[in-house]
Amino acid sequence: MHPDDVGSPGGRVPTEELSARAVARGWPRAAVSLAAGGVLSALEVAFLCGRLVVWVLSWLPGSTGRARVVDRQARAFTELQLRRIRRFHGPVHTQALTAERCKRYLGLRWLVGGLGTGVLVLLAVCLAVAGSMISAWAFDGGWGLIENADGRVDLGLLAVAAPPGTMLTFVTAVGVLAVGSLDRWLAIEGLGYSDQVLLRRRVVDLTTTRADVIEAIDDERRRIERDLHDGVQQRVVALGLLVSRARRASTSGTPAHDLLEQAQAVAQETISELREVALRVYPSTLDGGGVPAALESLAERSSVPVRLDVALAGRLPSTVETVVYFVASEAVNNAIKHADPSAVVVSVTAAGDHVTVTITDDGRGGADPSGTGLSGLARRVAAVDGRFAVDSPVGGPTVVRAELPCG
Repeated sequence: MHPDDVGSPGGRVPTEELSARAVARGWPRAAVSLAAGGVLSALEVAFLCGRLVVWVLSWLPGSTGRARVVDRQARAFTELQLRRIRRFHGPVHTQALTAERCKRYLGLRWLVGGLGTGVLVLLAVCLAVAGSMISAWAFDGGWGLIENADGRVDLGLLAVAAPPGTMLTFVTAVGVLAVGSLDRWLAIEGLGYSDQVLLRRRVVDLTTTRADVIEAIDDERRRIERDLHDGVQQRVVALGLLVSRARRASTSGTPAHDLLEQAQAVAQETISELREVALRVYPSTLDGGGVPAALESLAERSSVPVRLDVALAGRLPSTVETVVYFVASEAVNNAIKHADPSAVVVSVTAAGDHVTVTITDDGRGGADPSGTGLSGLARRVAAVDGRFAVDSPVGGPTVVRAELPCG
């Protein structure tokens, strides 16, 4: 769930949308939606009548098959209504569309559709009467819908009819927007989550994500400490011992050439391991060349062939670039460590305001999403409101996918 999906309480139109410009843009959309909703409501009435017939005949053989057809039709009508409401009135976050929930919704929805049709018809009548009277006065005719005692429409009659006619037309026009809001509210209450529930879920998600981020940071610190203690620190101690032995050998007149060569080799290994630890903390190439350069460096260091497919038009936000790199890096390292693949493919694509990272290997599969590495990636992705998924059947291939917002 994204934060911009949370609407205003009770399905009301947000304050910023109540400007004259927003109303002018939204009114034609609402009118078109109500017209379409009126047509659908007529079909829904026919459907409900058919459902009643099926219920009456439910004792006949084959009633189970007919009931399943009714259930499928109820879901189809409901999905069609939801597409219309989302397109013209705003987002609606639905629960599972069970047959019973859909039928209950349709049992009320036709009333809203009929109300919308009535509002549009009344508005059309108001405009027709106003147009007839104005045209009759303008052309000095007596064929208006309303005439005075002389059979003519004059300024006096227009002055009397204009205030109530204008008020009725205005109220009816506003009713178009009101019925549209009612339509969305009914869909939210009948099929989805109210805005208060969504807000509470969002707060819970943010609280959980914050705790997961803190835990992920602590895990990363522990891993860095373990790498330094078990690797670099031990090599530095060995280097010190070799240098000490070389000094003693030199003072005793014994050649120390072999000891110095060993010390040099240990020093080179220590430098390489320090470089690896630094890369796991944060790669400097990510700042200079962005995601493509960082992934190329990752592919060059890998002991397994890594094919890159990066399609980015430009730089991503720095936070997103960091998550993209570490998702790819950790997934590649996990594959090499546990799956014994012959090749790994890393794909990074951007579409709209999202970027998708996909890592595929041809290893043995069976990866556990709750393991330390993959669960850490899931927490890192969740911290930026992304979505993370792992598909790893036994025998492979394993596909790790992360979708991150970058707008």
